[in-house]
Amino acid sequence: MPVLAVCDGCRAEYHLKDEYGGKKVKCKDCGSVIVVPTAAASDAWQPPDGGGGGPFDHDRFLINQKKVSISEKYYILDDRQDPILFVERPAHLFRNLCALFVGLVFALVGTGVCTIPIVALDDPQTRWIGGVAFLVGFPLMLAATIALIIRLMPKRHVYIYTDDSKAHLLLEVLQDQKVSFIRATYTIRDPDEGTLGQFRKNYLYNIFRKRWDVFGPDGSPLVVAREDSLILSLLRRFLGPMLGLLRTNFVIYRPNTETIIGEFNRKATLFDRYVLDMSADRSYELDRRLAVALGILLDTGERR
Repeated sequence: MPVLAVCDGCRAEYHLKDEYGGKKVKCKDCGSVIVVPTAAASDAWQPPDGGGGGPFDHDRFLINQKKVSISEKYYILDDRQDPILFVERPAHLFRNLCALFVGLVFALVGTGVCTIPIVALDDPQTRWIGGVAFLVGFPLMLAATIALIIRLMPKRHVYIYTDDSKAHLLLEVLQDQKVSFIRATYTIRDPDEGTLGQFRKNYLYNIFRKRWDVFGPDGSPLVVAREDSLILSLLRRFLGPMLGLLRTNFVIYRPNTETIIGEFNRKATLFDRYVLDMSADRSYELDRRLAVALGILLDTGERR
């Protein structure tokens, strides 16, 4: 019976005959020395946290978005179509409307204040002073209004529960910045274990091909998720999804390699349905909790 040996240096996998058990072999990719586990140890191996039991103990996750909802909601199913997780990204509609209302009142009051110098200095010799004061004050007031609205609007975090009763919170995907112009980051937390990792995307890179980088809690790179094809990515930019013919799919790679360990594909259906397939990740390089959170952000974080 073959045994699975994984290189600690580059995470390359080798399926070797059991006669190599306990021996040392050299990795063909990076040259590191691998101690081959025995057949008994290989059989007894269990995935690490996030893959050793419960709703995350799967390689394939079916992600269905609930469309008739103000907040973004997802039901995650296993291969047998049984629901195993519920995901919600609250829209905070009331709080956002209140923030816009406060901003509107602030803008109206600020506009009135900015016009006071024009009215007060209506003398031909001082009228220019009022005009300059308005030209300077009005842009500052608009900037202050925008800053106030952003300050009052809540961040849009993602919450992953065991079911739609939301009685048991499993994961939090926390939006680190309300507004980001170059790079957006999200922190993934387990309520019991703390920070599991971080997701980052660069908007400049996304102009040509969408990409997300996944890092561990210590900042080490874990995987990279990017659009399946540069050509298709450019076609989507110019032609749009074309009624689903140019669906945005992602491939998950080991960092700095072209080794595929997972895929995130949109199914050809009327509603948003996705398949997160981590079957190629036999050694559980990516914690399945991070994988599920990544799958959710590949949809809601890209506004697909």
